[in-house]
Amino acid sequence: MSSMLSVVQVTVPNTGTTWNWIGTPIIIGSCLLALVIAGWTVRYPHVGNKMPLPFPGLFNHPSVATFLAAMSFGHIIGVAAVLGLSNLGII
Repeated sequence: MSSMLSVVQVTVPNTGTTWNWIGTPIIIGSCLLALVIAGWTVRYPHVGNKMPLPFPGLFNHPSVATFLAAMSFGHIIGVAAVLGLSNLGII
């Protein structure tokens, strides 16, 4: 079985790119932007345990669920931005 997989591996071209640090600031910025926006736009941002974040006035004391939702949404937007900018040849 392993010899069969090694034969197939040789025939598959390497279409992926290696990971680098170029997209990291874009994803960090989109996550922080999503956290700032989520603290003011989520209907019930204070239900549950609070996240101990710095700058409580900026982030509006979000709960753990609000924080996780904002980080998830920030990663989705950040990855889309990095992929889009990579396809355009900007980064």
